[in-house]
Amino acid sequence: MRPLRRSFLARAFALAAAGFLAPRSPAALAARRFKAPPFSLGIASGSPTAEGIVLWTRLAPEPLGDGGLGDESIEVRWEIAHDEKFARLARSGTARAEPGRAHALHVEVAGLEPAREYFYRFRAGGEASPIGRTRTAPSAGADIAGLRIALASCQQYEQGWFTAHRHLVADAPDLVAFVGDYIYESSWGREHVRKHHIPEPKTLAAYRQRYAQYKTDPDLQAAHAAAPWLVTWDDHEVANDYANDRGQDLDPRFLERRAAAYRAFFEHLPIRPSVLHPGGEVRLYGAHGWGSLASLLVLDDRQYRAHQACPRAGRGGSNTVGPACEDREAPGRTLLGAEQERWLDAALAESKARWNIIVQQTLFATAGRDTGKGRLHWTDGWDGYPHARARLLDSLARSKAANPVILGGDVHANYVCDVHREAGRPDTPIVASEFCGTSITSQGPDTKRTNAVRESNPHIHFADGTRRGYVLLDFKRGVATAKLRVVDSVKQPDAGVATIASFAVEAGRPGVKPA
Repeated sequence: MRPLRRSFLARAFALAAAGFLAPRSPAALAARRFKAPPFSLGIASGSPTAEGIVLWTRLAPEPLGDGGLGDESIEVRWEIAHDEKFARLARSGTARAEPGRAHALHVEVAGLEPAREYFYRFRAGGEASPIGRTRTAPSAGADIAGLRIALASCQQYEQGWFTAHRHLVADAPDLVAFVGDYIYESSWGREHVRKHHIPEPKTLAAYRQRYAQYKTDPDLQAAHAAAPWLVTWDDHEVANDYANDRGQDLDPRFLERRAAAYRAFFEHLPIRPSVLHPGGEVRLYGAHGWGSLASLLVLDDRQYRAHQACPRAGRGGSNTVGPACEDREAPGRTLLGAEQERWLDAALAESKARWNIIVQQTLFATAGRDTGKGRLHWTDGWDGYPHARARLLDSLARSKAANPVILGGDVHANYVCDVHREAGRPDTPIVASEFCGTSITSQGPDTKRTNAVRESNPHIHFADGTRRGYVLLDFKRGVATAKLRVVDSVKQPDAGVATIASFAVEAGRPGVKPA
């Protein structure tokens, strides 16, 4: 690691524990026009390209209320520099924080140099934001030695401290891939260490407050400030187990709730405004290149999916079903939607990257459990959409995309898998490798359940739902390695971290091996 980067990360780590990343100068404090510090939700960057980056912040001097700024439109200065002291500015400008977007900013900075580290900050009303570190992607086709990704998901605020994010910062990733459940709409689980401050959100104002509460966490702020993020969502950003236009409780006004949740998601994460499409669609899926080394294909398996098969009577959402559920096997059922399936097929066919990394929400490999009365399947994941999974496997076979690696989350457990040409058929060739990461805090399945899944599926090499953390992946030309990083406890904010297992995938030889 370069000395400058090590120095920045060390300071970010230390200051996060105190609840901030950069002090305001006396001059700035004297000039302030806010009743309280406006950058209470931190800063972030994301969606890096070879020439640009998205910079994010939201002004909120009263973060756990309505933000505290009313209908005021506020000018904000942004700066991005080559150095941490901002002696050499690369780009700067102003933008307006508008009340219609909760005073959030999404600054699309262009004209940067590829494969470069930058530092950025915001200023408003005499106040200065924390300082963040980001980086641009390498140029298309550039020969890059390595890429480090931290894979994270599922951070239920009440169930634990975000200690994993603090250790993630220390591991210095080039990118953070967050694959869903950034917030939780509901309160559940055991041994809460803190509480949601409002009831379950269903309106835009309430979702904004939920995001604001999560984003006041200093360790989450530090993780955003340390590296650019690629994000997609899962269900809890809206409501548990929703599918497309249908909620679990079959609320006839569900689409109104979904629209509010989608808007709040956009307002609080570093994604490009171009994701907003007519009709309320937020198009999160897309390709992100990293030189000649990697193509990251980010998917959305919530917005376009078919409803779950064979739900419980009078309900939507997931179920655990056996052979009697014929609807699960209907050929036309989709998890990604027809348009996204076509896009993914074309993206794989066109890719020239050394590694093709599919960044999606949940466990891809088959994970049904054998019983004396037949195999049981959970319908909210890929097992509930077997023909959709078969089409993706067909796409991988047709495209001959090099070295596919599938990343996922959602299930609150670490799973490491071989992905076979025909799902559930270990006698067919291995075509991809999979790392499905555990949760940041959300409680996972017990050992009995994960052992049953592993014993029923020989392609699963590792399964553990008892630990919380993230996956640290290093992609190099000849090999990709994955470390399963877990914290000692999410009930203690100062808990340590350890690697419980490491695996490797050799380029040109699909399948995982212990490292």
